[in-house]
Amino acid sequence: MYHVKKDCVAMILAGGQGSRLYALTQDMAKPAVPYGGKYRLIDFPLSNCVNSGFDTVGILTQYLPLVLNEYIGNGHPWGLDRVHGGVHALAPYESSGGKSWYTGTANAIYQNMSFIDRYQPDYVAILAGDHIYKMDYSKMLDYHKKQNADATIAVLEVPLEEASRFGIMTADENGVITEFAEKPAEPKSNLASMGVYIYTWKVLKEYLIANENNKDEKKDFGGNIIPNMLNDGCKMVAYHFDGYWKDVGTIDSLWEANMDLLNPNVPLDLHDPNWRIYSRNPVMPPHYAGESGFIENSMIAEGCNIEGEVDFSILFAGAKIEKGATVRDSIIMNNTVIKSGAVVEYAVIGEDCVIGENVQVGARPEAIVDKDNWGVAVIGHNVNVSPDAKIAPKAMVSDSV
Repeated sequence: MYHVKKDCVAMILAGGQGSRLYALTQDMAKPAVPYGGKYRLIDFPLSNCVNSGFDTVGILTQYLPLVLNEYIGNGHPWGLDRVHGGVHALAPYESSGGKSWYTGTANAIYQNMSFIDRYQPDYVAILAGDHIYKMDYSKMLDYHKKQNADATIAVLEVPLEEASRFGIMTADENGVITEFAEKPAEPKSNLASMGVYIYTWKVLKEYLIANENNKDEKKDFGGNIIPNMLNDGCKMVAYHFDGYWKDVGTIDSLWEANMDLLNPNVPLDLHDPNWRIYSRNPVMPPHYAGESGFIENSMIAEGCNIEGEVDFSILFAGAKIEKGATVRDSIIMNNTVIKSGAVVEYAVIGEDCVIGENVQVGARPEAIVDKDNWGVAVIGHNVNVSPDAKIAPKAMVSDSV
């Protein structure tokens, strides 16, 4: 089959288990986790690709890919249903060489080198599938070309006390990276990797093959590919990013990232017509608030039916809040019902749940005497909570109770 040559192919790493999101990722990969009332995490790198002019995208899936694959479909919502290029779900498979499951980020790209080579790109962008941010990758690619770099790593400055959670690099006054350490115990810098890379493909390909053939090396970019390239004198440069970026690796960070959308001081504008975040939308009527319905400082998606009280919360499509129910500081995902008399506070409720009459889920922090026992309560997908039950703060509920 004939393939049009592409300047840059984007590869999105979307096979993560997201185990720290507990009940929310028991049935789906982390990039498929709902966010912001009408999105899933994968929408951000996908939309960034389209808005940046990258029209050939491989999505590397592995852990529980059904929901993610169904959601992406043929890529139409993002304008990626194309004859030449478009979006492709790339699951691991057994080949004549006996390879199967991805054993690391570098191995995942290695196993899909043939896909990349079909488009004969000069460059390849490697992206994480589970971060929330808006970024023009074309500007980063222009910077990579101008620097004549072998690799360009997007970085942002983080508080030094948090730097040990990231891949940390040191760069000189020209932006050339001189040192790199993966999650160092004593970081020398606060320049943190965003998990957004652009490589010159012919250079990266050599290092992927060498890494795969070295049985003693980890099969990850941070573990070996980046250090090996740096040690060999490859030109690696840092591309500074100063916008909003969030790695939603934990329940608290997922809750915070949703609440950020309700904060006018947070620079993540989902209403910007010049940089839309696209998603696959349900066909539902507009949301409805009845006589007893009360909504304040909240985001309400289509198809919601609100007869109760909603304050500083995000409701996904098809959520129903019955008369006498109260939702505060919480995230209610698709098609979940909060029954009459229930109170939901500081909680994340998954998709297709039923929270029974007079149930108490979570609590406000000021209502808890022992602050160590306070945290966001989580109820997973497809869970029914019986009437009058109490779900404590910090609880993780994955089965009906």
